[in-house]
Amino acid sequence: MKVKRVNSRVFALAIVLSALSRTLAQLPTSGEDRIQIEIAGLRSSKGQVRCSLFSSAEDFPKRPDKAVALAKSEISNEHAVCEFKGIAPGMYAVSVFHDENSNGKLDTNFMGIPREGVGASNDARGHFGPPKFEAAAFHFSGGQLDLTIKINYF
Repeated sequence: MKVKRVNSRVFALAIVLSALSRTLAQLPTSGEDRIQIEIAGLRSSKGQVRCSLFSSAEDFPKRPDKAVALAKSEISNEHAVCEFKGIAPGMYAVSVFHDENSNGKLDTNFMGIPREGVGASNDARGHFGPPKFEAAAFHFSGGQLDLTIKINYF
């Protein structure tokens, strides 16, 4: 009978540990999962760079207020880095612009052509407008992902 008690205790402990490990696996990330964007091709160190992370085609890239995450970076020696922390695995696209006058928005001319530099993940470019989400999309499986986005000026 002693053997049965020990086995039932071991069995109960195994069930508790199994449930605990499943619960821990479902907890949100602690910031270890991150996407880091290096910005290349800046023409000056004036202003700042603004980055938007999108998880769907809706509003990409024109509505940064609808993005999953936003980041901005100061520029030093024509170099900037944006970082998104605590990002869940999934499909994403990033849009970036060089906010040279630090007014918080992408300045355009009367035809809608950007006066400030713009870029997107996968170096996606639009034809007669911004790039499509599908062209800029990438899969993030967790951990750390480092991307480089080149800024284009028109």
